[in-house]
Amino acid sequence: MFKSPTTHSRIAVIGTNYVGLVTAACLARLGHTVIGVDVDALKVGRLQRGQLPIFEPDLEDIVREQLAAGRLRFTLDYAEALSGAEVAFVCVGTPAGVDGEPDMRQVQSATASLAKLTPAGAYLVVVNKSTMPVGTGQWMQMTLNAHARRTGARFSVVSNPEFLREGSAVSDFLHPDRIVVGGEDSAAVEQVATLYAGLQSTPIVRTDTRTAEMIKYASNAFLATKISFINEMATICERVGADVKDVAQGMGLDQRIGPRFLSAGVGYGGSCFPKDVMALERLATGAGVEPRVLRAVMDTNQYMRQAVVDNLRTEMQWFHGLRVGILGLAFKADTDDVRESPALDIARTLLDEGAHVRAYDPAAMGNAARLLPELELCADAYAAVEDADVVLVLTEWPEFKALDYARVHNSMRQAVLVDGRNLLDSGALQALGFRYRGIGRGRGPETQAETQLVPSRALIAA
Repeated sequence: MFKSPTTHSRIAVIGTNYVGLVTAACLARLGHTVIGVDVDALKVGRLQRGQLPIFEPDLEDIVREQLAAGRLRFTLDYAEALSGAEVAFVCVGTPAGVDGEPDMRQVQSATASLAKLTPAGAYLVVVNKSTMPVGTGQWMQMTLNAHARRTGARFSVVSNPEFLREGSAVSDFLHPDRIVVGGEDSAAVEQVATLYAGLQSTPIVRTDTRTAEMIKYASNAFLATKISFINEMATICERVGADVKDVAQGMGLDQRIGPRFLSAGVGYGGSCFPKDVMALERLATGAGVEPRVLRAVMDTNQYMRQAVVDNLRTEMQWFHGLRVGILGLAFKADTDDVRESPALDIARTLLDEGAHVRAYDPAAMGNAARLLPELELCADAYAAVEDADVVLVLTEWPEFKALDYARVHNSMRQAVLVDGRNLLDSGALQALGFRYRGIGRGRGPETQAETQLVPSRALIAA
């Protein structure tokens, strides 16, 4: 639960992509007056009409609600947004560059605009919401101060990193595990912390700017590490005949470990984990530290995509002319984001080797078509699997779990199903006649005997 704060602020949000749009809408929901700024005229026009450029549960309802209430609006004009603003959130993109370093051009452009267009004599707290390399806040403060000497404006830069999961971003914003606010100006830190006063019983971590920036990278890297760890355990389980789902359950009941992010599958994707782990690896290398764990995390994640292809090759022998149905293209459920999607990598490999691939996703087909136009897209899941030799489940959409798999079985040429998210009931599918392969689910009693495990020296001695 949350309540409106007793004092409301005027806030400019720079950038209306994923982080910016969620931030703008939810700050307005908390009672603040918010103007979102973007350079894309078509996007701004659509947002003014309550039409969203992304798919995110509950977000469209909040945007339309706050537009109607007059607490939220959108503009192309920086000067309009900054007039009377007390706080400006920088929510522009920091995508990975060709060398893995974050591309900071949008941050540089936003900083220049803030410096030039903040009214003379005004005081503005600039909040970095986007994921930015350690040291960015200090650079921005110096840049803004250099401009301020000519205009008389004053700036304080604060880091307030986002911890939003695509598919549950609204809930994450309004019911956060913690809020991190870092800066050297204690008054500015408190001003930003006060913006969240309506979120009851939420811990607020106050620290310096560099530590706040590092908390974001360290958090994402640790979550990515949990995913890669359980995926490596899945690879071992596959070889020794154990079931990684039961292993993960047994691990997760330990409160020191916890169950979240212990779902084995084809690996992580999206806009955050891949680029943030890579950026932290580059940061460590530049600081003279060898990031062994981070490199292993990235290697394992990439391996899981290839492992699905290799397992399928073992099952089917060749791909040329193979008819493949893919269920799921988004990198995870409840989003239309296909950036770094394992499903697209797998589909691309199969297409390159001569397979005929058809696919369906409830939300991401438009984005997938732009990145992989040769992929045949279908109107529904049943059309994607019709006459297929093999079906790959690559995104954990709930509707895939609810399909009529007897109908799926009867519509396929060969009943091979590779469950890349361990979403389905393996026993029920095998009872229907499927040749089922999950991720780390063991290989069944008839094939476990092929793996001859060498007893430990202690057992031999006993």
